[in-house]
Amino acid sequence: MTRDKALIAVILGAAVTAAPAVSMAQARGDTGWYVGASVGQSKAKVADCAGFSSCDTKAAAFGILGGYQINRNFAAELGYHDFGRVTLSGPGSANIKANAAELVGLATYSFANPFSVYAKLGAYRAEGKLSPPPESGSASLKDRNTDLTFGFGAQCHVTREAGVRAEWQRYKNVGGDDTGGKHDIDVISIGLIWRFH
Repeated sequence: MTRDKALIAVILGAAVTAAPAVSMAQARGDTGWYVGASVGQSKAKVADCAGFSSCDTKAAAFGILGGYQINRNFAAELGYHDFGRVTLSGPGSANIKANAAELVGLATYSFANPFSVYAKLGAYRAEGKLSPPPESGSASLKDRNTDLTFGFGAQCHVTREAGVRAEWQRYKNVGGDDTGGKHDIDVISIGLIWRFH
């Protein structure tokens, strides 16, 4: 009888010990590392052309990212975005290029498998560079700043590993006095995500 009790105790102990491992294994389907890349269009919200007769504030943009899915609803991402170039012209001409590294948190809601929507909020560190034409003899000027970024998007899980995103994101107050002032930059993009399981 003592032997039977000992055997039952061992089985119960094994079940109690295994339960968290099973739960973790099930949860692992919603967690893990992922990487991604995106392409799209940026638009600088420039109120005026800072003394130029015209300015092209739209440009091709691209980004790369790495993230960790903490659970089904929350993730953290580290990314880099190149916003392309704003062209100012007449009289004279100049180009402003900008890029930013960012750290953001994502809150995700799945409404119909395999579709989900998400919102993101975080901070960025940007660099803007004003490049006057070579004939002006002036050196390029740079500004660096840190501020808030936020956005929202939708995602479709094409396979267990691969997903497609469509996204809008705003970077607040990019730039500084040396690059024509601070301006919001909006980015609309489409991206691919690859999850590691």
